Amino acid sequence: MIKLAKGRMSAGAVVGAVIFMIVQVISSLYLPNLTADIVNNGVATGDVDYIWRTGMLMVACSIVSVLASVGNVFLASRTSQKLGQNVRHDVYQKVLNYSHDELDTIGTSSLITRTTNDVTQLQNAWMMILRMMIMAPIMLIGASVLAYQKNHTLTTIFMIVIPLMLVFVGILLAFAVPLFRKMQEKTDKINLVFREGLTGVRVIRAFRQDKFEQDRFAGANADYTNNAIKVNTIMALALPVMTLIVSGTNVGITWWGGHLIAQQALETGNMIAFVTYAMQILMSFMMLAMILMFIPRAQASSVRINEVLDQTTTIVSPSAPKPLGTTPSLQFEQVDFRYHGAEDPALANIDVAMKAGQTLAVIGGTGSGKTTMINLIPRFYDAEKGRILVNGTPVTDVDLAQLHQAVAFVPQKAVLFSGTVRENMQYGNPQATDDEIWHALEIAQSRDFIEENPEGLDYHVEQGGGNFSGGQRQRLAIARALVKDASIYVFDDSFSALDFKTDAALRQALKDDPKISQKVVVIVGQRVSTVADADTIVVLEDGKMVGRGTHAELKATNTTYQEIVASQIRKGDED
Repeated sequence: MIKLAKGRMSAGAVVGAVIFMIVQVISSLYLPNLTADIVNNGVATGDVDYIWRTGMLMVACSIVSVLASVGNVFLASRTSQKLGQNVRHDVYQKVLNYSHDELDTIGTSSLITRTTNDVTQLQNAWMMILRMMIMAPIMLIGASVLAYQKNHTLTTIFMIVIPLMLVFVGILLAFAVPLFRKMQEKTDKINLVFREGLTGVRVIRAFRQDKFEQDRFAGANADYTNNAIKVNTIMALALPVMTLIVSGTNVGITWWGGHLIAQQALETGNMIAFVTYAMQILMSFMMLAMILMFIPRAQASSVRINEVLDQTTTIVSPSAPKPLGTTPSLQFEQVDFRYHGAEDPALANIDVAMKAGQTLAVIGGTGSGKTTMINLIPRFYDAEKGRILVNGTPVTDVDLAQLHQAVAFVPQKAVLFSGTVRENMQYGNPQATDDEIWHALEIAQSRDFIEENPEGLDYHVEQGGGNFSGGQRQRLAIARALVKDASIYVFDDSFSALDFKTDAALRQALKDDPKISQKVVVIVGQRVSTVADADTIVVLEDGKMVGRGTHAELKATNTTYQEIVASQIRKGDED
């Protein structure tokens, strides 16, 4: 918790909150003493003026206490919320720089929980620390000293009450703390199941697995609920038991104090003040008990947040980056790649080179390593062996921001963001003009259905592009990449949702465009018709490059490519 707070909380606000709290506690501790003076020196003697003067002083102390409390709450809440804001910002920035390996290690659902629920636990804990954790010890010590000054004989009652409270709090913590720690893990599980249910709702309905998913969520929900019921049941015992102890203490003080008053060993005013100080002492213990119950949960959340922030990012910009070349080119030099923890390599001995104006196509069966190969171009992963060169410079020697600027990437799954068509198109090129956007839309064969809408480029895009069909989303994702001025344009099976006519028209438009035709284009495809016109086709099988050449060359000499062609083209239609 302290590690996360360093540099993220205002030292001035923390000091201010502490000062306000000290003023509030001093004012609260002074009030019972004034009450005793009114009873002993005013009521007992009938001195009305003394009662008025002391009463006004009590009012002044109360006002000071209220103002100090407001100041403390304002600064404590402000600085704790600021801490949450800073932590969320740092976690988000860290996650944006994660490689795919780090994202897979922690998991999306857990990252969401750590950025929301865990940060909230941290905020609440610091709010309590700046409020109660400062107040409790000061009030405990101050009230104990002042109670002893009023009557040292009565203070012996605390020798029974305080050990009793300590034993009760210790038992409470022993049962509650482990359950609090489990709450965050169970929250992760609920988020995971719920998120999978939402994103896969169509698949669930198509396979009639509603009951199975409902049972799965009910299990995770029941597990969380049972844990929450247990911990809240334990916490529910705190207030009545503490109230019983406080009430018993009041009875004991009143009974014993009454005897002392009868023996003229204690003044009535001091008795009243002593009762108030006793309540303050016991309330301090209750506040400390509450803090000691919540801090372990916040500490567990802090550990989870620190795991995200301390995660070593394996893919970073070099300390002395080299400038990226200006002439578009792409080269794989004897590249091997293995996923983290995998025994067998996902890619082995990939070797191919492309120049400006050329198109590279990658084809192969499912799981052959096509997507893995092109993910190495923008350094989503790093090669285990060999080099990937963009514009003549190894990608590991280039600043990541400059490398990503040079590569326009369209992933397998078309991702659109909520907003407008224009905002989505400007995602990779904020300075793009409307004319440039319309040109990109035209190449991507998506201008027609955007023009049909009266809003045009201001047409609203729902989250994930839900108001577009799969083919429309894919074409818009392609257009977004074309708006960007890059050296290499990578299309990862981005034509799969297009019909043959649209596919052919789009590829022809790419060839005819004067800008794109001077760049390197990389197309991953499943259909032979998509890759047939490429200058070089790489055939992958089980991560190995089993063929390289033009469509005509591979069709004549490569067995794997021949099998792919035969599986897709009817006899007599080869040409």
